Amino acid sequence: MGPVDELPSTGGAGTAAAGGEAVRRNPGEARYAAAAAILVAIALYALLPNPLIIGPRLAVPLLELVLFIPLLLGNPRRMTRETVFLRWLSIALVALIAAANGTALGLLLDELINTKTKAGSFLLLGAAQVWVTNMIVFALAFWELDRGGPVARTRVPRHQLPAADFRFPQDEDHDAIVEVAKRSSARSDWSPGFLDYLYVSVTNSSAFSPTDTMPLSHRAKILMAIESVSAIVLSVIVIARGVSLLQ
Repeated sequence: MGPVDELPSTGGAGTAAAGGEAVRRNPGEARYAAAAAILVAIALYALLPNPLIIGPRLAVPLLELVLFIPLLLGNPRRMTRETVFLRWLSIALVALIAAANGTALGLLLDELINTKTKAGSFLLLGAAQVWVTNMIVFALAFWELDRGGPVARTRVPRHQLPAADFRFPQDEDHDAIVEVAKRSSARSDWSPGFLDYLYVSVTNSSAFSPTDTMPLSHRAKILMAIESVSAIVLSVIVIARGVSLLQ
């Protein structure tokens, strides 16, 4: 899909959301939740124990901030403007956070398997930081990929959106009882935001499987499988080993 330019908000006007309307009623997703999650991920990496970091401690966090600042300036309050540059910059930032956290996970496993350290407390702390960052990373990945990304999901007419990667309950609630149907995609022009994808990531990381939101595409299923496996490694192997070192 090509770049999405900023569109004027239509307030409450517009045709039925289910009919492939030309003008969306959604004013655009607020930036704050995703921005806060990115800053938390950057901070968690900067605070990792020394053995879990390669190179200067602040090198990766500073690079992540360099990528993040233009994105924040491009959409400071709501996700209403997108260019090819901003789109790829956003994906690059998610990839960098994922690579840094994956490296930290590998170093954590190395510390547990190949060293005789007794510092169980730092291993537990590092495991917790990597686990939380992992949930944020996959939430950001789901958020960036599903239906063309956060800008397209709320600004592009539904009939022009790419096929969905996830099916949310709101996508099927239009024929439910009135107070439930009010929040459905068809009735309110609802589109999933970052907090919805964060919930998907948290539940997938905790239950090791989808809960109320189903993956539809191959890439969504692969991402969820990778997150589940990494969560199992962290919760079963890493944390269990860290606790044993404290004894």
